[in-house]
Amino acid sequence: MTIAIGAHPIGVLPRMLNRHGLVTGATGTGKTVTLRVLAEQFSAAGIPVLLADLKGDLSGLALPGTETPKVVERIAQLGLTDFSYADVPVIFWDTYGAAGHPVRTTVTEVGPLLFSRILDLNEVQSGVLSAVFAIADDADLLLLDLKDLRAVLAHVTEHAAEFRAKYGNLATTSIGAIQRGLLALEQEGGDALFGEPALRLDDLMRTAPDGRGYVSVLSATRLMQAPRLYSTLLLYILSELYENLPEVGDPERPRVVVFFDEAHLIFDDAPEVLLDRIEQMVRLIRSKGVGIWFVTQSPLDLPESVLGQLGNRVQHALRAFTPKDQRAVRTAAETLRPNPGLDAVAAITELGVGEALVSVLDANGVPTPVERAFIVPPKSRLAPLTDEERREVMRGSPVAGFYEKAVDHDSAYERLAERIPAAEPVAPAERAKKSASRSPRSRSPPDTAEVIGSFAESAARGIGGQLGRQLVRGILGSIGRGR
Repeated sequence: MTIAIGAHPIGVLPRMLNRHGLVTGATGTGKTVTLRVLAEQFSAAGIPVLLADLKGDLSGLALPGTETPKVVERIAQLGLTDFSYADVPVIFWDTYGAAGHPVRTTVTEVGPLLFSRILDLNEVQSGVLSAVFAIADDADLLLLDLKDLRAVLAHVTEHAAEFRAKYGNLATTSIGAIQRGLLALEQEGGDALFGEPALRLDDLMRTAPDGRGYVSVLSATRLMQAPRLYSTLLLYILSELYENLPEVGDPERPRVVVFFDEAHLIFDDAPEVLLDRIEQMVRLIRSKGVGIWFVTQSPLDLPESVLGQLGNRVQHALRAFTPKDQRAVRTAAETLRPNPGLDAVAAITELGVGEALVSVLDANGVPTPVERAFIVPPKSRLAPLTDEERREVMRGSPVAGFYEKAVDHDSAYERLAERIPAAEPVAPAERAKKSASRSPRSRSPPDTAEVIGSFAESAARGIGGQLGRQLVRGILGSIGRGR
């Protein structure tokens, strides 16, 4: 698989792809084209790929390319006499279901650790959320979507005293913070991620009838407006692969390669426990036949413990305008195997668009000396698909029709709703009698409980549904205890 050409062609060995990789460089230096070329090469070798399309310009992978001046110039420059344009088999995915098949998972599968990251909870609030998950598990309350989690939170709030002995103090302030986080998540449209049918891992590891690997393109243009949700979704998929795939040792080619574009978002403000988890997955997931490639601006965006696991490197140009930039240049050069004939520090600031310093693993798993080379041009179409072209690809997708319709199974929300007693019907005569008793002339001054109770009932009618009824019960219960 030739990915670049310098003094000679440079390729990545399929059996070394699960030793992971890194593509770095400043904005506009060619990282996205490199990602595209790698995806094409991996697919042609029969390796499925998952990548995120942050700017909407990777959809062209689904169609063969056409001659453009820059591509023609690069083909001639590199002497690619046998170059031919080609598409790759693509499955489009979209959390919001607009630009691809809907991507869903369940609250339970994401788990309290990653959910705490989505909601930006502190350590105490994360502990309370973990207890809420445990309570739901012990009570056999399935957490599938956000209304299930809201229902369990309301249930825990109402019965906090009963749960305290087994699960510790469940502070209402922490539960309130979780509920506010859920509201913000819903306002961002994040509730679309949770529900069923959930994403099947097998659909990310498909191969086409002709043996090429499917490239799963996750539309992230809108998802990037909630960067914490974007990074958590990719971490969830990685975690699912890590936990569910069996050990295969060192296969001749990986089962799937996952690209983490804008990789710094994964590590920004991540708690120590999550960083430890990521490091563990990166270190051990290769034996399960999964390759991970991080795409970001600088090697400084990644922790050293993760950086040390990435054997294949493609370093595009970096700019050294500030002391931090200069430090990033030195770090990037130091992480590449030295080449006596190349000053890597100087070269990094001199590279042109589409040019890179490349070091890959050889057949023995040893990094090759870094070389200066040009990335080969992509074979697929550079321009994004039109809406109709995208819909045509989706209609021919092997998963077409399975994920489109959401299914609302019996879960925590429904189970807890069954426990709420239905209101007793009131006869017309009795209703008229009560109405007369509330006239200004005959009604005595209301006490505090009546005023608050009336307000709560109105709030419940406005809010509607189960949570409104629970609000009423909570307010009226507190009044009774006050008496």
